[in-house]
Amino acid sequence: MSASSEIWFRRYARTGVPRLRLVCFPHAGGNAQLFHGWSSRLPADVEVLAVRYPGRQERMAEPCIESMDELADRISEALVAYGDLPMALFGHSMGAAVAYEVAVRQEAGAGEGPVRVLLSGRNAPHRTSPTTLHKAADDVLVAGVSRLGTLGGDPYAVPELRELLLPVLRSDYKLIETYHPHGPVALRAPIVAYQGDRDPGTSHEQLLAWGELTTGAFEVRSFPGDHFYLAPREAELTADIAGRLARIPSGLRAG
Repeated sequence: MSASSEIWFRRYARTGVPRLRLVCFPHAGGNAQLFHGWSSRLPADVEVLAVRYPGRQERMAEPCIESMDELADRISEALVAYGDLPMALFGHSMGAAVAYEVAVRQEAGAGEGPVRVLLSGRNAPHRTSPTTLHKAADDVLVAGVSRLGTLGGDPYAVPELRELLLPVLRSDYKLIETYHPHGPVALRAPIVAYQGDRDPGTSHEQLLAWGELTTGAFEVRSFPGDHFYLAPREAELTADIAGRLARIPSGLRAG
């Protein structure tokens, strides 16, 4: 496996032989650390790969990617090296849109498509209301993000952290706010759409529209909480995901 592939993922290896991999995509401004506790909550035969976007943590010296096409293309290329096992994709917020675009590329390619696509905290791309926060002043951008909820604390209130995090947040918002797919592709893989029931960034109607983007099964699941429900509800969410992955027959490949 090449170093160019490995840099894209934080790999949570298990002691046993994995049956499938769960690839996890963070939100705008987020990083792979969001998923650090997931591996211990999921079955021992599920290996977690948390996506490491450029511009943060181990990849801080690299420029952020501000184009959805470029980001999805590069992640898809890096995932080819992990194609020995079936994959499920989970994405939260911006990560949901990235996961969907990676799934589109996997299904269109020569390899196997994902066996499940799990999308959290994001309206379907063809039903998303346009916003332009990436063009706004710093305080307006931070306020717009803060209204969604928090993962605990306020890193933007600390001057040193604010200076470090704001450029990443703005770049990610530019990526997601300029993402307007025309005629989005319906996947073959089943989709599950997750949301916090008090998330001001999603609507049930627009979340249901993900069902238009699969020819397979579709389901919506809500948990108590705001946009970042997945942190306080990590145990419940990962239990739901574990149950869905357990029902995938061994050796099943999409496509």
